[in-house]
Amino acid sequence: MSEFVHLQTIADLLKLFQPGENLHHPLITIIDFGKVKGHVGDGTKIAADFYSIMFKTYANNYVKYGRKNIDFQDGSLICMAPGQVIEMDSEIETSDSMAGWGIFFHPDLIRGTSLGDKMKEYNFFSYEISEALHLSEKERQILYDCVLKIEAELRENIDIYSQNIIVSTLELLLSYCIRFYGRQFITRKSSNNAVVAQIETMLNEYFKQHDIQERGLPTVKYLAEQVHLSPSYLSDLLKKETGKNTQDHIHFHLIEEAKNILLSTNKSVSEIAYSLGFEYPQYFNKLFKQKTGKTPVEFRNMN
Repeated sequence: MSEFVHLQTIADLLKLFQPGENLHHPLITIIDFGKVKGHVGDGTKIAADFYSIMFKTYANNYVKYGRKNIDFQDGSLICMAPGQVIEMDSEIETSDSMAGWGIFFHPDLIRGTSLGDKMKEYNFFSYEISEALHLSEKERQILYDCVLKIEAELRENIDIYSQNIIVSTLELLLSYCIRFYGRQFITRKSSNNAVVAQIETMLNEYFKQHDIQERGLPTVKYLAEQVHLSPSYLSDLLKKETGKNTQDHIHFHLIEEAKNILLSTNKSVSEIAYSLGFEYPQYFNKLFKQKTGKTPVEFRNMN
């Protein structure tokens, strides 16, 4: 049976990977992967109660995240939210074969700050590993400069300005990540357009079926699974390409189908709502008016 390691604090992390290293701050640390001393056995699963941002430029081994292998050889940036699990797939590398860095910070560090309020905007913390951010040399250096600033601040004596400086620099780093992901979406425009076309085709076919009442409305998770992407990545991709996220696309096709039924049948609004997978007609009425500015009855009477 594989070992499971639950890292609750930053101190736990240092004990595992850099035993003997001084803890400069209880809520954040930076690890130089070239100086890792700890040993983690093959198959060890690791979960942490803090955020992880990891960049490695070379690796002899792989790390499993979900069902996929992480191959850091291309120089990928991996971001993980608290509670996610990774699995070490082979013996840990020697320091000679490793390069890169990791920033690990506890949610308590940013609680009550502007960054804490923004964390939900950084969807890449819930992306799949195959959707990692691949950085150019220039982009790597920009992020590394932020890392060095945080590291320098951690080595200073903690004072009343420390948290603001650390958190603001961390926010700057994450803002660059959003920019670089935007660039990655643009460079993958051709494959992204193929995904958009797939989603449109799937939704068209889904609403042509006569078993929606039994199947229910399509979900963001369902569509993401069909195109082998994480729900967050798919929504960001669609937003970038079409201006509408996945839920918006589902609602658009739903309302179009509802309009067709309203104008081509004498079914009551309740019957239509049930046939489209709504358990409660009032939810259908509310969504229809939100999207069209009219209730279903007003739309039918006007047309």
